[in-house]
Amino acid sequence: MKRPLHHRLWSALQGSAERPSYWLTRSFFLRGLGALYVVAFTIIVNQLDGLIGSRGLLPVPRFLAHVSERFGAEAVTTLPTVFWLGASDGALYGAAWLGLGLAAMVAVGFSNGLMMFTLWALYLSFLSVGQQFWSFGWETYLVELGFLAIFLCPAIEPRPLPENKPVHPVVIWLIRWVLFRMMLGAGLIKLRGDPCWTELTCLETFYESQPNPHPLSWYWHAAPTWLLTSGVLLNHFVELVCPFLLFGPRRVRHFAGVVMVGFQVLLIAGGNLAFLNWLTIVNAIALFDDTLLRRIVPKAIGDHAWQLAMAKVPDDPTAKGHRVVVGLLALGIGYLSIAPVKNLISSDQVMNTTYDPLRLVNTYGMFGSVSEDRLEAVIEGTLDDPSDPNATWREYVFHCKPGPVDRRPCLVTPYHYRLDWQVWFTPLTRSKDPWFVHFLYKLLVADVRILALLADDPFDGERPRAVRVDFYLYSFADADSADWWVREYRGPFVAPLTLDNAEMVARLHGWGFELDR
Repeated sequence: MKRPLHHRLWSALQGSAERPSYWLTRSFFLRGLGALYVVAFTIIVNQLDGLIGSRGLLPVPRFLAHVSERFGAEAVTTLPTVFWLGASDGALYGAAWLGLGLAAMVAVGFSNGLMMFTLWALYLSFLSVGQQFWSFGWETYLVELGFLAIFLCPAIEPRPLPENKPVHPVVIWLIRWVLFRMMLGAGLIKLRGDPCWTELTCLETFYESQPNPHPLSWYWHAAPTWLLTSGVLLNHFVELVCPFLLFGPRRVRHFAGVVMVGFQVLLIAGGNLAFLNWLTIVNAIALFDDTLLRRIVPKAIGDHAWQLAMAKVPDDPTAKGHRVVVGLLALGIGYLSIAPVKNLISSDQVMNTTYDPLRLVNTYGMFGSVSEDRLEAVIEGTLDDPSDPNATWREYVFHCKPGPVDRRPCLVTPYHYRLDWQVWFTPLTRSKDPWFVHFLYKLLVADVRILALLADDPFDGERPRAVRVDFYLYSFADADSADWWVREYRGPFVAPLTLDNAEMVARLHGWGFELDR
């Protein structure tokens, strides 16, 4: 008897009648996640001294003391971090180097549940104490995927393709659930956040005003209007339609995965968004099963994965225990998803919010609003009398944040200069946050830890007599210009500060910072 049309259609879209297996999926996902853990811990190793070290801009010991004072006995559960056991610079660096070493092992193919748990706990610990410098959505994204990765691999066996240890499909679906919320949250926040997304004009200013443009951003900004409009439409398709295709048959799911990966590659080609887009690509690997991945790996590896999928798995008491744990995990993730789902469907949707201390299930979103102009905070110092109108002011140059107009934008993704990003927010918020005032003070005392976070110290270690902050409007230069940027003075933000400024010193003392004179 002829099968009903919907059955034939489903079979056509499903493709292979072979039961899905995820041996290669697991290997690709874990290696990719390990590589991004390498990037994340490298950033910590390189930047923690100036950002959150004991003499950094937001010292961890100071922060933990404030949390302990506020929450008392509940501080440990409110802020889960191993640094309650000790927050010395040695402890911070020890944890960072341990994380970097384990991440490197995972990146080359050796991983087990114990290693993934350690990586998750270490990165969560840094996220918990990182304060503003670890306040971005990709931090919780990495933690959420890192937690699920614990259950993706055997508890002890570290080999890339461990025999008799198949992937539980429920864990794959939980990883897909993260991608669904990530993409849909990003799409909905755009529709609700800025009219330019519905007017299809956001990309006309985005490439110029984004946090850290790179060399190709100029070319995207100069693209014809029809192409930029098409880019917004593509964004809406990928973020608002493709998430629902994740629940379709195999070929539909694979199509959605290819589109999402391709879209992330385009985003990487347009700007430096840290490791967000790379992490989304890793997340999208969960959409592919071995029937597709076998086609892109060497034949010997593909054949080995197929043999593992076809082999009968012997009875194993630990496997039964694993199934129970995965079932409980699914129930827990389902319960914790209630608040993020409510946020997704709410007209008051918020971006990048977590609902539990462990950051197990979060809500995401990027660029709910797009600035039409690029206002930059330019920080300068002088060795002269700051009251002298003829004083020579020299600019502090950051690694990636636009500064000198003749300097080419950097290409740094997936690496992330955290101080650059925070200074980019300053003109948007017009807020003299504690870390920013402390930053200016550290420039006045020429603190080597802070100067190491910059691309250039114009005074070669000598203390300036004063520093100041001015706002400039930056625009991409014309094609025939030798410069990359054109900038226009827009006024002062912080008047010249000196070390004997009583208001600055009083505020820093009030915030609990230790000062060097």
